[in-house]
Amino acid sequence: MSNASLASRLAVPAFIFVWATGYIVAKLAAHDAEPLSFLVVRYVGVCVLMTVLALVGRAVWPRGRDVWHIAFAGVLIQALYLGGVWVAIRMGLSAGVAALIVNMQPVLTACLAHWTGDQVTRRQVIGVVIGFVGVLLVLAAKLGSAAMSGALAAPTIICFTALLGTTIGVIYQKRFVPAFDLRAGQAIQFAAAIVATLPFALTFEHFSIVWTRDVIFSMLWSIFVLSGVGISIMFYLLRTGSVTRLTSTMYIVPGLTALMAWAFFGDTLGWNVVAGMAVTLLGIYLVVSQPKA
Repeated sequence: MSNASLASRLAVPAFIFVWATGYIVAKLAAHDAEPLSFLVVRYVGVCVLMTVLALVGRAVWPRGRDVWHIAFAGVLIQALYLGGVWVAIRMGLSAGVAALIVNMQPVLTACLAHWTGDQVTRRQVIGVVIGFVGVLLVLAAKLGSAAMSGALAAPTIICFTALLGTTIGVIYQKRFVPAFDLRAGQAIQFAAAIVATLPFALTFEHFSIVWTRDVIFSMLWSIFVLSGVGISIMFYLLRTGSVTRLTSTMYIVPGLTALMAWAFFGDTLGWNVVAGMAVTLLGIYLVVSQPKA
C-alpha cells in the first residue's frame, strides 16, 4: 500500500472522530462562555497558529481572486456553520440533535453534486438514503423528546442555517478553489470568519467568557485539534476525493457523538444508537466503496 493510499484510509476515521468531538466541546463550554465570543477568540488563535506555520514553512500564499474565494468559503464553513451550531447548543439544543441536523449534509451535497462536477451513481444515492435512515434511528428518541418539549424552534432554525452554510461552503470551495496551501488557506479563512463574527458578538453578547478548566480545555482543543487538525483533514479529503464521498462519512458523526455524550455527560444510550450506527455504516459503505466490474 502506498503512503498516499494509507494516508487517505487513516484520514477518514481521524476526521470522523475529530469532527464528532466538536459537538461535545461546544456543550462543555456552553455554560461558561458566550458562543460567538468564544468563537472569535478561537478564530484568532487558529489564524495566528496557521499564519506562523505558513511563514515558518514558507508556504505559497493564494493570490488574486483565489483569496476572495477562500475567504468567502471560510465565512460559510467557519463563521456560519460553527456560529450556528454553538449558538444553538447554547440555547439548549442537545449535542446529539445538533449533530443530526448538521449531518444531513450528505443529502444536500448529493442533490447539488453537479455544481462540482461529481458523478453520483444510483448505488451512492441508495447509500445516502440508507445512511440518513441510520442517522434518524440514532437520535429518534432525542428528536421525540425535544419535539415534545418545544426545544426545536429557534435553535433548530439556526442549526439548519448552519447546515446550509457548511454545505454551500464546501461545494463552493471544491468548485472554485479546490487546491491551496492548507496553512495559508486556513489563515485567510479564519481571518474572514473573525470579520464576519465579531460584529454579531459585539452586538448580541458581552464577551463573557469565564475561564474555567472546561472552557480552557475546549479552547485549546478547538484551536489545535478541531481547527488545526480537523479542518486540515477535511481540506485534504476534499482535494483527493469527491464531495459526496467526503460528506457521506459525516453520517457516522451523530452516532459517535451520542456515544461520546453518553460517556462524558451521561446521556441516554439505547438500542436506537446501536441499530442506527449499523445502518449508517452500511450506507457509508455503499457510497464510498467501488463495485467490482
